[in-house]
Amino acid sequence: MTDKTDWKRVRALTEAEIAQAASDDPDSFVPDADWMAKANLVMPRTQKIVTMRVDSDVLKWFMQGGRGYQTRMNAVLKAFVEAQGHRSG
Repeated sequence: MTDKTDWKRVRALTEAEIAQAASDDPDSFVPDADWMAKANLVMPRTQKIVTMRVDSDVLKWFMQGGRGYQTRMNAVLKAFVEAQGHRSG
């Protein structure tokens, strides 16, 4: 993977230009005081490292989604557990 970032241009950006770019980005979110007042702090859950055997076609399917495939596999397993009436955590 080759880094194609124009670091010279990035370093030349002013704080105002950075703030404007963030403001113009539809995927950007800057929380305001009202949002922060309603925010609920959620601590990350502890995860365990495991070794398990998975059918190669199942693994291939998850890996086709790119990075984060293990997180997606965990999400599917968690959804299954919760569908059985158990709460994770």
